[in-house]
Amino acid sequence: MDFLLLPIFSFLVGITVGLTGIGGASLITPMLIFIFQVPPVVAVSSDVVAATPMKLVGSIKHWQQQTLDIQVVKWLAWGSVPGSLLGVGMLHLIKQNGDYDLNNIILRLLGMTILLVTVLALVQMLLLTIFPKFKLPELPKFDLNTKLGRLQSICIGAFLGCIVGLTSVSSGSMFALILIAFFRLDARKLVGTDISQAAILLLFTSIGHLTLGTVDWSLVLPIWIGSIPGVLLGAKICQITPQKPLRFIIYSLLMMASLKLVY
Repeated sequence: MDFLLLPIFSFLVGITVGLTGIGGASLITPMLIFIFQVPPVVAVSSDVVAATPMKLVGSIKHWQQQTLDIQVVKWLAWGSVPGSLLGVGMLHLIKQNGDYDLNNIILRLLGMTILLVTVLALVQMLLLTIFPKFKLPELPKFDLNTKLGRLQSICIGAFLGCIVGLTSVSSGSMFALILIAFFRLDARKLVGTDISQAAILLLFTSIGHLTLGTVDWSLVLPIWIGSIPGVLLGAKICQITPQKPLRFIIYSLLMMASLKLVY
C-alpha cells in the first residue's frame, strides 16, 4: 500500500468536507476500505482517532465565540458518551467471540449507516429544491428545563452514540438533524453545537477504539496531514461554489458506496 497517496486523498476529502459540510467519516472510512484495502475494523478505529482533533479545535473556537448551546451539548453528551462506549464494548465482545467475523459485521453496519444518513439528507435536499414551500410536520421540541426533555435528550444521544461507537459514522450528520428537529437551534448556534457535541463524543469513542488495538497510526497521521489543510481550503472557497449540485453528486456517490459495503 502506498501511504504517500493517503494525504492526497485525505486533502481532497477535507476540501469536500469544508465545501459541503458532509461528514468526513462517511467519506474517509469507505476510502480506506475501497482504495487502500484497509480492513473495516481498522478503518473505523483509525478514522475515529483521526477525526477527534479537528472536532476539538472547532469546538474550542465556537466556545470562544459563544456560538453553541452548552445545555444541549451537555445533555446529549450524557447519553452519547455511554452509548458510544457501549458500541465499542459490543465490538470487544464480537472480537473475543471467534464465531463471528468482526470485519464482515463492521462492513455491513457501516454500509447501512451511511445509506441511512445519505438517503435522509438526499430526500430533504430534493424536497427543499423541488417543493421550496413544502414544510415537514414539526416534531415535539425537547425542553431541557424539564426532566422529560433531559431524559429524551439522553436517550436519543445514547442511541446515536452507540452507532458512532460501532461505525464512526454520523457523529455530526445525524446529530445535526436531531438538533434541527428536536431542539430548534438557530443557524448561528447549530454548527457550533454540532461540532462541540461531536468533539466530546469522539474523544471518548477514540479512547474506546484505542483499547481495541485496531488503530493504525500509519493511517491516522497521513489523514491529519491531508485533511486539516483540505478542510481550511474548502471552507475558504465554499462561498463561490454551487452547493446543491455538488451535494447531490456526493450523496449519489455515497449511496453507491454504501450499497457496495452492504452487499
